Amino acid sequence: MNQYDLIVVGSGPAGRRGAIQAAKLGKRVLVVEKGKRVGGVSVHTGTIPSKTLRETALNLTGWRERGFYGRAYRVKQEISAEDLRRRLLITLDHEVEVLEHQFSRNRVHHIRGTAHFIDKHTMEIEKEDGEKMQVSATSILLAIGTKPFRPDSIPFDGKKIIDSDELLEISDIPRSMIVIGAGVIGIEYATIYSALDTAVTVIEPRTTMLDFIDREIVDDFSYQLRDRNMKLLFGQSAEHVEREENGKCRVTLSNGRSVTADMVLYCAGRTGATASLNLEAAGLAADERGRIKVNPETFQTDVPNIYAAGDVVGFPSLASTGMEQGRIAARHAVGAPTSEPPQFFPYGIYAVPEISTCGLTEEEVKSRHIPYECGIARFRETSRGHIMGLDNGMLKMIFSLKTRRLLGVHIVGEGATELIHIGQAVLNLKGTVDYFVENTFNYPTLAEAYKISGLDAWNRMGELHEHDQDTTQEAAQ
Repeated sequence: MNQYDLIVVGSGPAGRRGAIQAAKLGKRVLVVEKGKRVGGVSVHTGTIPSKTLRETALNLTGWRERGFYGRAYRVKQEISAEDLRRRLLITLDHEVEVLEHQFSRNRVHHIRGTAHFIDKHTMEIEKEDGEKMQVSATSILLAIGTKPFRPDSIPFDGKKIIDSDELLEISDIPRSMIVIGAGVIGIEYATIYSALDTAVTVIEPRTTMLDFIDREIVDDFSYQLRDRNMKLLFGQSAEHVEREENGKCRVTLSNGRSVTADMVLYCAGRTGATASLNLEAAGLAADERGRIKVNPETFQTDVPNIYAAGDVVGFPSLASTGMEQGRIAARHAVGAPTSEPPQFFPYGIYAVPEISTCGLTEEEVKSRHIPYECGIARFRETSRGHIMGLDNGMLKMIFSLKTRRLLGVHIVGEGATELIHIGQAVLNLKGTVDYFVENTFNYPTLAEAYKISGLDAWNRMGELHEHDQDTTQEAAQ
């Protein structure tokens, strides 16, 4: 009874999608989850909690209505950490219930415990009560996720100097906060607490942030953050962090400057949760950040029957891509045919405001020496933007001058992570600027920004000669 076709370690997006996919193919599947409830980091400390926190903050503060009623407008005058946690718990309970039902419906077995390798086909599971059992499988999928990177030089105390997991358990909303690290997680939480009227300072040793995002989008985003009095200290690292006698936290920077706040949130990277797996027994090894190297097409590790998917394999570390990686890995592991994923996938950053991108950035287009043109639309140019009271937000599209095909779409502003899917579809279907010019969009909607941006690019590109149009049609086909 302890023999399976596939053992999945971890029940986050990659693990649960891989497990259910294999079960749907008629395979015997076991999921091992060390947490108290299924769902992994995504459900309990990562994707779902941070996005729920964001939505709660925007609703209770009346953030979306301030364009009409002023910056002092609030739906609830006194917002507590308990107000934020209440909605979070409701959401998490729902997510866990749905996932448990999916496992039950698809006859996926799951055990709560910590797993480690005995050999490449066998794992030992230690349950919470100390009981141990061995299970074996033809293939094993590692979807164990990541945890916050916690360097010894940072005096974490779980109350005032914390990591992103501990942020969800704080008892009071701080009046001021220092965020160390301007990566995706750091920026998301920094902007969410800024929306809650916490005075936020972001410290980042690099001279820029979000390097994989189009620079024009990042510049617009940075302007919006500084406009609401967030401090962005780039090119400076945090050399020393300490808790003072008055309860304040002080961070000393590499240039000698020091800043103080009620709380310090350390968000400078994450590390794969591979330490307890005993990878050596299976012939595997992780890198210095606990990540596992895989074949990007099949997600096989150096040991052919062992697969890895999700955040533990590194960039892009998205729940959405993790799900697809888990699905592909599971199909390959059980001998089912797999198809190559679409060339372009959307990247969403759930900051305030949102950022979403798909395809090539302008910097990448330049580096490839592709003749191109851009089209820009501001949300305030749309009727829907006026109705919603939006002063900010933009959509940028990049087109090839030679083929007129869409090369990249980049959005910052309200609803960016929803709007991006229109551009994603056109990208993967190899559509051209003419799609946006000739098609009708619902009015009034923010999606109308696609038509405005398309027309902007079309006007700049100019009409093609008849011969060029024939060539374009052939390229699009």
